[in-house]
Amino acid sequence: MGPTPENSAAGQIEMLTTATTQKQHVVMLSNNAGDQIAPAAEAAQAAGTRVVTWDSPIPSGEGESFFVAQVDFGSIGTVMADMAYDLAGGAGEFAVLSASPDAANQNAWIDMMKEALKGDKYKDLKLVDVVYGNDQSEESYNKALGLVDKYPDLKVIMAPTTVGIVAAAKAMQDEGLCEKVKVSGLGLPAEMVSYTMNGCAPQFALWSFVDLGYLTYQASYALATGAIKGEVGEEFTAGRMGSFKIEEDPGRPGAKRVLMGPFTVYTKDNVEAAAN
Repeated sequence: MGPTPENSAAGQIEMLTTATTQKQHVVMLSNNAGDQIAPAAEAAQAAGTRVVTWDSPIPSGEGESFFVAQVDFGSIGTVMADMAYDLAGGAGEFAVLSASPDAANQNAWIDMMKEALKGDKYKDLKLVDVVYGNDQSEESYNKALGLVDKYPDLKVIMAPTTVGIVAAAKAMQDEGLCEKVKVSGLGLPAEMVSYTMNGCAPQFALWSFVDLGYLTYQASYALATGAIKGEVGEEFTAGRMGSFKIEEDPGRPGAKRVLMGPFTVYTKDNVEAAAN
């Protein structure tokens, strides 16, 4: 089920509450409601409906059995900082075009990127703004153009959202700004291949969405059938992907995660093969 209209928090909460009423054994949730959804998740667990988050967790971890993490969030922050550094030539201004202010994954990645930027390597790189396109193509497109208007010396737009990165790249292409402002972030090779080959988005990163969905299903099935209880240290077999272990989430004290990894940085050298 989903997405909800306008990616609304209220819509996700309603879906989780309905699943609980229906006595579903497990709900796989890619959370865009921040901690607003925690009470509904706690109510679900109390009623016997387990909640497994994936892609985007419940920030507090409350009401969540565990989170299936695509990659280590700290490593995403470093990769985004490195891509901004490379594309800006080691110095200058860049901005972030994110999804929604309540997207827990986006916020965590941006926070980790800010931590990475404290390193001496990035001392001449300046993050000037973080704006939100709410994972809507038109809104993201306009936000990208707004950044260029507001910051005439901007060198890079970093968009850690598959909707935002395509919209930003298209905006720079349409305005003939690809030589001046580079786009990077997290995107799908099939959607980004033309922008990478024409130089609008020379670098971006991603993991396998197919594998992430597959792993989340396998983990949720193991939980729903009692093969695992959702405790730290438990191992389970995720079909073709092999064995995984539940561990403490280093970014969320008291919460648990299953870590998939790794991700790939795409350039003109490998994007065409990945897009096919």
